[in-house]
Amino acid sequence: MNVRNCRKCGRLYNYVSGQRICPVCRDREEEDFQRVKEFVRKNPGMTVNRVAEECEVEIGQIRQWLKEERLELTAESGMILQCETCGAPIASGRFCEKCRRDLTKGLNDAIHTAKPEPVEEPKKEKGGDKMRFLNH
Repeated sequence: MNVRNCRKCGRLYNYVSGQRICPVCRDREEEDFQRVKEFVRKNPGMTVNRVAEECEVEIGQIRQWLKEERLELTAESGMILQCETCGAPIASGRFCEKCRRDLTKGLNDAIHTAKPEPVEEPKKEKGGDKMRFLNH
């Protein structure tokens, strides 16, 4: 069993995978996300600061949802995300479309060009696969 402390509240919980927060904090975070999503849907063009203030959610959490592509910025939001590779402005995620294509192409090229190292065949002894007898 993998027991850890929640990064948000400090409670002990059984960690399985994903974020290192307890199920209670994970549920609260999901409720916050749904509240933000609904607020943004009903109030298009709000700034990120205003959304954070109205929904009582940290701006850092909104940035995380943007990077995870759960939310997307509009021009009126007053916030700019930048591609982590080239710095181009993006609406959500971590990379612009060009860098995403380049990264995917590079990974595909690496997979297809990787050649397995040759495996040496075991040297056959004189006599081949014949049965051997030991004398007492």
